[in-house]
Amino acid sequence: MIDHQPDLNQLPNELKSAFQELNVMKHLRQAGLRKRFGFSCARLFQLVFVLLFHQKNWFRLLESSKGESFPGKDAVYRFLNHAGFAWRRFLTSLSVATVRKVSTLTSVDRDTVFIVDDSMFERNRSKAVELLARFKDHATGAYYKGFRMLTMGWSDGHTFLPLDFALLSSSKSAINGMSENIDKRSHGYKRRQESLRSAPQVIASMLDRALAAGATASYVLMDSWFTHAPLIGEVIARGLDVIGMVKNDNKRFLVQGRKLSLKELYAAAFPVVSNKRGILRCIRTELAPDIPVRVVFVRHRTKKNEWLAILTTDLSLSVEDVIRIYAIRWDIEVFLKCTKSLLRLQKEFQGRSYDLLISHTTLVFSRYILLAWQHRQSTDARSFGGLFYLLCDEVGTLDWAVALQQLLDLINEIATKAGKKLSALIQRQLQQWIAVLPSYIKACLPISCCES
Repeated sequence: MIDHQPDLNQLPNELKSAFQELNVMKHLRQAGLRKRFGFSCARLFQLVFVLLFHQKNWFRLLESSKGESFPGKDAVYRFLNHAGFAWRRFLTSLSVATVRKVSTLTSVDRDTVFIVDDSMFERNRSKAVELLARFKDHATGAYYKGFRMLTMGWSDGHTFLPLDFALLSSSKSAINGMSENIDKRSHGYKRRQESLRSAPQVIASMLDRALAAGATASYVLMDSWFTHAPLIGEVIARGLDVIGMVKNDNKRFLVQGRKLSLKELYAAAFPVVSNKRGILRCIRTELAPDIPVRVVFVRHRTKKNEWLAILTTDLSLSVEDVIRIYAIRWDIEVFLKCTKSLLRLQKEFQGRSYDLLISHTTLVFSRYILLAWQHRQSTDARSFGGLFYLLCDEVGTLDWAVALQQLLDLINEIATKAGKKLSALIQRQLQQWIAVLPSYIKACLPISCCES
């Protein structure tokens, strides 16, 4: 585990290289995470970061035989509860830097996307957590206590990297309010204010921060809860296109002066001839106010008699490309499942402060970024670049008969330097191999030099 040693010397070897490649400590310092005395922020950050990989929780760590060598419980909780730390700046800086590294491993022809989604952040057993609220899970219809975690990430279809998040509360269904002791000049107060804003407003701010930090993408992918005209207009105004699922609600689409519902739009759409099964119809229309879109209808995978509608603002895309790009949205579902099931999101620290929820969620997302980078490093097909092609050129210009003769000369040289028994064995094996060679190969080689 972590001892009081210089930075990075305390990390496991499996993580140390990734920390150095991604300059995690540099991003931590640039975000202004510093302390005047006691254990440094870098050391406390690493301690909490590696806790999961040692399969220990904080209580068991302090109860172990080496518990006295670690910072006290108060030191760690003061670090996580600090309202003045710019955790968002750290996460954005680390994510965008990793996106740049991943982009060098990705073809320029590959589509890159921003993905937006929300999920449950449950605290059902809590009573005194700051800004705790009650929400409805739209998948099951049940209510839960906690927050609505709004997440935005970047993906190239192979690697997903979280860029930003917000833990949204509610002013209408709030159980607890905001702490009165918070400094209104701090980053923590700004995030508390953000938690009471609407999801479309927060998404627009997330896109602005990501673009300002240097992240780039061609499309914004979202599910049916976000595919509404006001948010689509905000995304288009930022020079991005939208691909998203369309919910069958009170939306109206303009076709030849008529306002049609989604069902009526399906009836008016034209059948699509495609090599891919399940693509039913497609139609070009407008979504008020004056947003030209194309809607593609596909067959429901589990309910064969029903269909789903996918909307895109990029009218140049083919029907197949719309489906292919939208399928990348599944990356964020995998990310959310991984953070909750494997990386102990919601469970590792049970604090009451809103700042602790933000800091720990940022730590969990940082763990995922390092794992995603290591996975990309280990699974990408690689070559030695120019050296590989130079070798191919050299092999291509080498005559096969000359190469075979050089091989025979090398074997003979080895045989002469070996002992009598080993030399005789090599000669016998060589003669057996030469005996089964085709006659046209024997005619091109001075085989007699190998005979003994």
